[in-house]
Amino acid sequence: MKFLHSMVRVLDEEKAMHFFVNLLGFKEVRRYDSEEGKFSLIYLESSPGDPPVELTVNWGETEAYSDGRNFGHLAYAVENIYDTCAMLQENGVTILRPPRDGRMAFVKTPDGISLELLQDGESLEPAEPWASMPSTGSW
Repeated sequence: MKFLHSMVRVLDEEKAMHFFVNLLGFKEVRRYDSEEGKFSLIYLESSPGDPPVELTVNWGETEAYSDGRNFGHLAYAVENIYDTCAMLQENGVTILRPPRDGRMAFVKTPDGISLELLQDGESLEPAEPWASMPSTGSW
């Protein structure tokens, strides 16, 4: 058995693409638009060869999607957890669980999907402002 992809529904394609592509550096590798079904499937890779995230855009949808109880989060390794969190914060993304331990943080996509960000390799030494920053919201 081979893992193929994870799918998340997004309400606003432009906001989702900004978050994943512009802020996190994902690359669009495939797209399928269905005129008949009125939806788009956008496949994004975080790194070449990794299983993609499939963003599903149902055209004309205006109601926010509810949180699924069976879904937890997507997780990605980042080169520098502090730099990544600082860049996201500078772009208006709330750091819900700061990387106090130099290892792990949680943020949410514009559609409320939790992303766990993990330091690639060894944890970084605890550093401010992260070490004393409280968690906020839910993730």
